[in-house]
Amino acid sequence: MKSNKTLMSVLAIGMLSVVLSACQKNENTAEKGPAEKAGQQLDQAAAKAAVEINKIGEQAGKALEKAGEKIQGASKDAQTKNADAKDAQK
Repeated sequence: MKSNKTLMSVLAIGMLSVVLSACQKNENTAEKGPAEKAGQQLDQAAAKAAVEINKIGEQAGKALEKAGEKIQGASKDAQTKNADAKDAQK
């Protein structure tokens, strides 16, 4: 659970740091060449992907937490039933 969140956070931070390190001074887009425009679009896409990956990681973490809680509840119920069965045998 926590490792998934941590991994997604690390990935998001890494992608954002790459995007930010590639940033340069603002220039007119009319003066930029095709490679610079493509690079800018890739930077924007990477930033959006990082945000989405982080969201997906958070959703997966929440789902795993819910599943863990259900398993713990089922385990406690089974322990209670087992203890009741042992008491009934006495």
